[in-house]
Amino acid sequence: MAPKDAPIITPELLLHAYRCGVFPMSQGGDDEEIFWVDPTERGILPLDGFHISRSLAREIRKEQYHIRINTAFAGVVRACADRPETWINSEILHLYMMLHHLDFAHSLEIFDGETLVGGVYGVALGGAFFGESMFSRVPNASKIALAYLVDRLNAGGFTLLDTQFITEHLASLGGIEISREDYRNRLANALELDADFERQSPVEASASGILHRNTQTS
Repeated sequence: MAPKDAPIITPELLLHAYRCGVFPMSQGGDDEEIFWVDPTERGILPLDGFHISRSLAREIRKEQYHIRINTAFAGVVRACADRPETWINSEILHLYMMLHHLDFAHSLEIFDGETLVGGVYGVALGGAFFGESMFSRVPNASKIALAYLVDRLNAGGFTLLDTQFITEHLASLGGIEISREDYRNRLANALELDADFERQSPVEASASGILHRNTQTS
């Protein structure tokens, strides 16, 4: 719930905010207020610079998990919020569920059998994908999810993967920080594109295909 003097956040307002380069957060899962964030330094994961280590490549080759998209969106968001410190409150969950139903928000899920063990979700606009959060309940699940996500975004014609901030985890995978001005220029160019999150077929998204196409394995 927003403060009394603040406008009600709608899916349309949220999409407008993304187009302007800002995104919402709350102070915690039990905090009702939502505020807008516009970092001075923005985290991105270059789609031509994702780093797959030898150990991660070995995990991907095992193909021990099932990779799905948009089959458990709410489950992914709730799992991302299920941690001691979270910026996802009930209002944010509700907003992203609405964006999902409008086909703007997507999830990539890692299943062990029928158990959801990892995943990532975000918002797609033009050729920009705004990665919101990810989770892992087994070792390497979030890294595997990002590998499949990056490959899907490349196949779909995306040029920008926004990670908002850079963590040590993201930096190890090739994430970098850029200035607000640089980010907004990249965002403006990406928004002009007609990308498609679902363009890649399941056959194209095979483990061997991902590893073959990735040039950053070391």
